Amino acid sequence: MIGKKWAMEVKPKIAEHLPKETKSDLPPKLLKAAALIAYHQPMPQSRLVELLGQKAYDHIRELAQAGLVGRRRDGNTRRLTTTRRFSEMFGCPHTDRKKVKAWFREMVDSSGLLDGMEGKLALRDEVEDDGSVQTTLGVTESE
Repeated sequence: MIGKKWAMEVKPKIAEHLPKETKSDLPPKLLKAAALIAYHQPMPQSRLVELLGQKAYDHIRELAQAGLVGRRRDGNTRRLTTTRRFSEMFGCPHTDRKKVKAWFREMVDSSGLLDGMEGKLALRDEVEDDGSVQTTLGVTESE
């Protein structure tokens, strides 16, 4: 159960018979943007554009239309966060953005995706106007 909704995982053989609305396949281009938002939320839209380039605007629009990402105005940019739908789609047991962020980071750490990449990562802490620290993982076009 996620929040007040149930999530169900089904075998691929059964999934092909489910209505289109229940399927959650995202193109890889959107997965990268969604992952960065989940890992760094709340993330300034301008920062995602720095990491992914101008195509980030299209990715954000598609993710928002799919109900996976929330966008709130924050000065000249927008703050991007994950939504309840994101938690449901990716099997996260939390809906609170701080808990989703912690859960997502734990999943990344436990998956070993970053193992051996320590020398290649461009981690940079940015101090926000509210005093919070935003740690950013650099991403190149080839990733």
